Amino acid sequence: MKTVRIAGVPEHFNLPWHLCIENGEFDEVDIDLQWTDVPEGTGKMCQLLREGETDMAVILTEGIIKDIAGGNESSIVQVYVQSPLIWGIHVDARSDYQQLSDLENKKVAISRIGSGSHLMAIVNAKNQNWNTQNLQFEIVNTIDGAVDALSNGTADYFMWERFMTKPLVDNGTFRRIADCPTPWPCFVIAVRNEFLKNNKHIVEQILEIINNTTTEFKYIPSIDRTLASKYNQKLEDIQEWLKLTRWSQKKLDKLTFDKVQNQLFELNLIAKKADYETVIK
Repeated sequence: MKTVRIAGVPEHFNLPWHLCIENGEFDEVDIDLQWTDVPEGTGKMCQLLREGETDMAVILTEGIIKDIAGGNESSIVQVYVQSPLIWGIHVDARSDYQQLSDLENKKVAISRIGSGSHLMAIVNAKNQNWNTQNLQFEIVNTIDGAVDALSNGTADYFMWERFMTKPLVDNGTFRRIADCPTPWPCFVIAVRNEFLKNNKHIVEQILEIINNTTTEFKYIPSIDRTLASKYNQKLEDIQEWLKLTRWSQKKLDKLTFDKVQNQLFELNLIAKKADYETVIK
């Protein structure tokens, strides 16, 4: 058995991995795939890859491209989710903020520097023609940390995947005042270069198994009910999310890679651009 460590967020996007593990599909090809949930998100997963604490990660596209450009010795082997991530922009339900323009020059809660919540706050500010130099950040690590920060006023707003935060909107903790979809596919699969070099065939087997599952995922009987139960979601919200979400079985194309990297460069989030051929394997 070959042990492979993989990390991802504890969100509905990653249920296909858990189904494959539970069904013993990796075991059948002598792969012991060990999944680690990382509620802190992409910034933490970049750290795990850099420090050799995980071999693979299912990770936000903009976050890993930024970190690879900054020296993370990992590669992107495939797009995992082709559709955009819809970031909800949330405030404390009791706050006076009613519209997006109210949040200019206010403090944003982020899971950590380099995370999706950090990068997309800057993308959103640019979209609104705000001065991105005026952005202030409060590191909160997790959704629970964001709830605390918004309720006690140490931060003013928080951006996170819209459906995962929907229960907090429904129960009156947050109010969502806008959405900000990523202008690119949201999740890719990244692998440490050292691991990929020595285990190319293993990685190919893992991708084949997960791709077979994501291709058929939406057609699994009662998958909407399974997702709603497992991730504490309303059935109608999960059904809407399933309609919007498209998994991928393909490599990240150069046009999309350049689009992400050019945006990061323009926002001064990376100092230099990496070559497509060195990042996409």
